[in-house]
Amino acid sequence: MISIDRCIVSDAVITEKFCCDLNKCKGICCVLGDAGAPLLEEELGILDDIFDFVKPYISPEGLKTIAETGRYEVDTDGEYVTPLIDGKECAYVVFDGKGVAKCAIEKAFLAGAVDFRKPISCHLYPIRITPYKEYDAVNYHEWEVCKDARKKGILNHIVVLDFLREPLVRMYGQEWFDALKSIKI
Repeated sequence: MISIDRCIVSDAVITEKFCCDLNKCKGICCVLGDAGAPLLEEELGILDDIFDFVKPYISPEGLKTIAETGRYEVDTDGEYVTPLIDGKECAYVVFDGKGVAKCAIEKAFLAGAVDFRKPISCHLYPIRITPYKEYDAVNYHEWEVCKDARKKGILNHIVVLDFLREPLVRMYGQEWFDALKSIKI
């Protein structure tokens, strides 16, 4: 474990290889799971503020789910999450012509309609952050559905830390990222 500022970071973040391979996995991490994407409390207001701009990018099924459950909900652990369509994909998922799950929020961001890319938990995946009173636990989540991402990371010599540079800087800042990057194990 590595300690930086108020974070305890798993060694796996700087040792494990990872690079998403959407051609193979089709974004299945946005479809499988027992709850929607975790949301920070400050992201709830953002989702409310940008919803009308994101709405044109959301699928009809996603809009129906959001109309029924809300833009976010509370899961069985008492945490805020995105709603799921029939217990499967996130309500903000849209599928492209090749069947790849994409994020409607990110599509709106890339189109310049909003300045919020997507929930940080989505941007950071496969890193999961567990906040505690004194620190954040920053862990690599290894999931079978990401086996092709691990293979691609190995093939291209990309570690989790480098693959997730942008969202890690978004979450903790460039100085934090540089400090973690400088550590050798």
